[in-house]
Amino acid sequence: MATQRQRNDDLLVPSNFVRAVREAGYVSVSTALAELIDNSIQAQASEVAITISRAHSKGLPQIAVEDNGTGMSAAELASCLRFGGTSRFDGRTSFGRFGMGLPAASLSQTRHVEVTAWRAGRRPRSVSLDIDAIVAGAPVNLTLRAGFAGSAPSGCRVVWRDCDRIEYRRLAWLERALHRDLGRMYRRFLANGLKITINGSPVKPLDPTLLSVSLDGHAAQLAFGPLSYEITTASGATAFVTVRFTILPVHYWHAFDNDTKRQVGIVGQGGVSILRAGREIAHGWHLMGSKRKENYDDWWRCEIEFEPLLDEHFGITINKQGIRPSRILREALEPELESIARLLNSRVRQAFEEVKFQAAAAASCRIAAAADADLPVVKGHSRAKGPLSYRFESAPLPLDTMFRSELKQRTLSVILNIDHPAFLALYRPLQGLEDSMAADLRTALELFLLSYARTALQLGKDGNEILQAWSTTYGRMLQRS
Repeated sequence: MATQRQRNDDLLVPSNFVRAVREAGYVSVSTALAELIDNSIQAQASEVAITISRAHSKGLPQIAVEDNGTGMSAAELASCLRFGGTSRFDGRTSFGRFGMGLPAASLSQTRHVEVTAWRAGRRPRSVSLDIDAIVAGAPVNLTLRAGFAGSAPSGCRVVWRDCDRIEYRRLAWLERALHRDLGRMYRRFLANGLKITINGSPVKPLDPTLLSVSLDGHAAQLAFGPLSYEITTASGATAFVTVRFTILPVHYWHAFDNDTKRQVGIVGQGGVSILRAGREIAHGWHLMGSKRKENYDDWWRCEIEFEPLLDEHFGITINKQGIRPSRILREALEPELESIARLLNSRVRQAFEEVKFQAAAAASCRIAAAADADLPVVKGHSRAKGPLSYRFESAPLPLDTMFRSELKQRTLSVILNIDHPAFLALYRPLQGLEDSMAADLRTALELFLLSYARTALQLGKDGNEILQAWSTTYGRMLQRS
């Protein structure tokens, strides 16, 4: 190996520095490619084409990223592979900030990177960086040379040759992972018109909150309105953190098979998504205080969004992946977010209890529906006619109400109050028993309640006055027993 001559005023030893940069900490090829896509978006690109290939069957992968953005001037191109070579250094209006992304991300995955830029009416130019040559002692050469333009009037192309850090042995696996990761990272931009393709196949937005996913006519819903937190920035100004919580429709999605749940992202995608300038930079379990993640927590989601002005509070590093929240940020957000997390966990638990409750009551509802044809007709407010269907539910109701009934579209629903003493005295013990006698007792109890609710409707009364008095009396007797 040749020995590089070191000047007294040199800050870096190039051969050692480029080798050290390879360990910059990009956790995957997806997060490294995101640096290139960030640059394309900042260059106003509407299309980003990623091409993955091999020169031969046993060769290392090659990745090319080409966009139709504004391209670069000769001066910008000459600086783009220099660390810190950006005109937007410490910018706080978009993705880039330090001018480290393109060279650091590239060298973390490849031993040779080439960048080509072109603009209408100007010759396309290229610049490249070869790790092997620098390590061998050759001087760094960032001289511009002639290049080849892409199909767009202006744009940029980055080519990673000899990608020796790709963890996927099959390119099809790599493509699948990139579709998943980039679809989630850039979901906002993809939904707003940005087109990213991988070997010609469009990347689709993947929303971990599942607000945009409809299955059997049902989708996740906002648990409540967005929360906003005003935080003082490092410069003394203020900026806002926006937090959204969504909850998944347990009653409608719980019965899907495990493969469907994984494909949709119901299981395995729960947690907190952190967005910086609209792009996801972290996904996991963040800012939830002492609340630990449980399986029930797959059924609600959290999205936390902030602007680069708050980078210091979120602990953003040069590779823009992961967060290290400051004490001030944690004190501002964690108490309320932890409380909400526990509340949503409780709601999900209750929803699953309700699902189990309805499944156990299905036999009683079928018996009641079979008998309905032989009973006097109940007139409803809707135009629907015919025998009634029946449904049991459980929910928190006013303490003095044992249950509530309602008729909608020829379905008579009886909602049991889980907070009433009767539920604790009758249903809780029966739910804990699994023998046939317990099942028969439960069926008899449910038919008793359904028959009461139907009789009140049949007689043209809602029965609320009698039911209220009965509920109060029975509840007080049970409390004294």
